[in-house]
Amino acid sequence: MMDKLNLLAFGLMIFVSCNAPSKKTEEKAKNETVAVGADKDEHGCITSAGYTWSEIKKGCIQIFSEGFRLNPIQTEKGEEVVSAFVLMSEDQSKVEIFLPEDQQHTILLSKVADLMYENETYKYDANRSILYANGKEVYKGNVE
Repeated sequence: MMDKLNLLAFGLMIFVSCNAPSKKTEEKAKNETVAVGADKDEHGCITSAGYTWSEIKKGCIQIFSEGFRLNPIQTEKGEEVVSAFVLMSEDQSKVEIFLPEDQQHTILLSKVADLMYENETYKYDANRSILYANGKEVYKGNVE
C-alpha cells in the first residue's frame, strides 16, 4: 500500500513539474507583454486607442470621429475597404489627408481655389469630395 502511495506521489510530482513553465519562458512572456495604451507614437498619441497626430489640429485625434471619410474608387470583389480621411483647417486654408497605406505620415494640401486643395502629387476637390493622386481619382466621399 505504501509503495502504491509513494508511486502515486512520485507520478504527481513529475506531472506537475512538466506543466510548470520554465523561468526562461516566464521572463520571455514578461518582456513581450505590452500594456494596452503603452504604444504611443513619437507625438505621444495612443495608436491602439485609434489616436493619430494631426498637423492641422496640433494634437492627437481620432480621425474617424473628426475627419471626413473617403472610400477607394477601385476595389476588388471581396477585398477589404480601407478608407482615407480628410480634415479641414478651421480657416479652410488647408486640408490634411490621412491615407491608410501610410499611417505614420499625413499629407497637407493648400487651398488653390474655392474648395480646391493641392500639392505636387495630390489634389482634393472638396466640392465633389474626390481625392486625386497624380491626376487619377483614388478616393471619393459619399457626396451627391
